[in-house]
Amino acid sequence: MIKILLIDDDTAILRMLSKYLCQEGFTVETAASGKQGFQSFKTGQPDVILLDITLPDEDGFFIAQKIRRIDRDVGIMMVTGKKDVIDRVVGLEMGADDYISKPFHLREILARIKSILRRKRVYDLEPSESADQSPSRKLVCFADWTVDLSARILTASDGKPVSLTSGDFNLLEVFLKNPQRVLSRDKILDIVAARQWEPFDRSVDTRIRRLREKIEKNTKSPEIIKTIRGEGYIFSAAVTRNSRKTL
Repeated sequence: MIKILLIDDDTAILRMLSKYLCQEGFTVETAASGKQGFQSFKTGQPDVILLDITLPDEDGFFIAQKIRRIDRDVGIMMVTGKKDVIDRVVGLEMGADDYISKPFHLREILARIKSILRRKRVYDLEPSESADQSPSRKLVCFADWTVDLSARILTASDGKPVSLTSGDFNLLEVFLKNPQRVLSRDKILDIVAARQWEPFDRSVDTRIRRLREKIEKNTKSPEIIKTIRGEGYIFSAAVTRNSRKTL
């Protein structure tokens, strides 16, 4: 059963979310402080964490960063009482997959959790990954990189794997499936985060910058992910399967 960890010092919110998510079929664990939440993460192995930014003992951003150092696959949704774009950007930089502002609707929380789980292939398995079919490796290559889409691993030319957060890998996968095609910020955000882009929302730019730091030789003059002013981004590198047939 899918497990959700709720970390929030507001006991009323913990009770409300816990009851609702349990009714939706999830296993739920709660924590009222950063220290308790981090310990629950280490011992409970949750699939998704809802993490409040403002905690009594530790900053939620710091907790997210600590979690990401240990587990790059667990889903993290930051919960904030503010609508400040800076909070959103910082959360993504710390490794969060999504964020939501208080007050929120329970159905929106559920939809966002399911979206994270789908992107991580936990909630809905793709047909090729169903239990009655044998797993197959889906290898693609671009520039000096090899990507195993099944195992979600990025490997450098020297054979060393490069660590990517789940959100960063999802973004890379979007580009790999749409090479040499201009993608707007709105389109990228719609695919990666299942929500629409808003004016002054720089979350896509933050994700792009983070991915560039991993795959570009020179981030000041990127050759793989290029910015098309006024339109969005384009993945300019040729993408091939391991058979070297262009996607």
